[in-house]
Order: sequence, then structure tokens, then C-alpha cells
Amino acid sequence: MSKMNDMAMTIEELRNAATAINDAANWLAQQFEGASGTAGKAENPAAPAKPALALEEVRAVLADKSRAGHTAEIRELLKKYGASKLSLVDPKHYEALLREAEVL
Repeated sequence: MSKMNDMAMTIEELRNAATAINDAANWLAQQFEGASGTAGKAENPAAPAKPALALEEVRAVLADKSRAGHTAEIRELLKKYGASKLSLVDPKHYEALLREAEVL
């Protein structure tokens, strides 16, 4: 990879990390607002369901699979979700992509 590609990937990862941190801060703010507001909201465990997967989490799993010799299969999975690289996959598909990658 060229240095420009490395830099572009680093910038994308930083942006995704910033988004994840911002989402976590918003969730925490909602939890504190709910705790000081009504007790009914704090008792509802279904509200903070499963947090969305971050790009870094999916990237780590795919990197492990790639090192294990499944690079071609991973490329096929990415193509299935309409992308040539992971950063181009729509985040709403991360969970399904991860489920499929884990069976490799």
C-alpha cells in the first residue's frame, strides 16, 4: 500500500473512532437524564439494546480471518456487500458481515 492509502485509512479510522466516542457520550448523557428524570426509564433494560458494531471491531475479526488464510473469501464477502474494502461497507451491514466472516 502506498503512504497515501495508509494515510487515508488512518484518517477514516480516526473519524470512525470519533463517531463511536460521540455515540457513547450521547448514550451516557441519555442514561443520566433518564436516571434523574423518571425511574421507569431506568428500569427498562431493553432500551440500551446491543450497541452498533464499530468498524474497528469488524476490521479486527476480518484481519484475523485473513491471516488465517481466508483472504479470498473475505474479498468475496466484501463484494457481496457492494464494496471493494471494508471502509466502503455500509455500517448497517457490519453485523451480517461479521456473522458470515466468523463461519469461515
